Amino acid sequence: MAVFRFQFEAVLKHRRDQERREQMAVAELESRRHGLEATIRQHQRGIVSARGDLRDRLAPGASVDLRSVRLQASASLHLVGLAQRAVLELAGVHEKLDRARRVLLRASVRRKAVELLKERKQQEWLQEQSRREDRALDELAVMRMAAEDAS
Repeated sequence: MAVFRFQFEAVLKHRRDQERREQMAVAELESRRHGLEATIRQHQRGIVSARGDLRDRLAPGASVDLRSVRLQASASLHLVGLAQRAVLELAGVHEKLDRARRVLLRASVRRKAVELLKERKQQEWLQEQSRREDRALDELAVMRMAAEDAS
């Protein structure tokens, strides 16, 4: 029994490997993005909490300890700086993620093109196998008829 062999199987394997690598690159960037977003949310909660504490310390009727107010304000500003830094880093990750997704799309298209070629070649091979089988059956029928006519 004949077996279909795709002459570009190595190319297809290479394209699949490339696509898998690009998928991993996108996944790593997505993971980094999620981590940065979580960090930003954490900093935002800290900023809100620090501002609430500062508001409580400066509330009318409360005794004001300027040293603790200054420390609280400094901590709040530090969190704002960390959050801004994380936002800038997140913007860079978004740019890298967009590029990585475009590269992944190109890799997917290239893989799909070779897969479509394989499917087309396999269909052609199957049709050729069917024609060969039909010719062999026709030849057997002709030989049987000739044998019956000879007897």
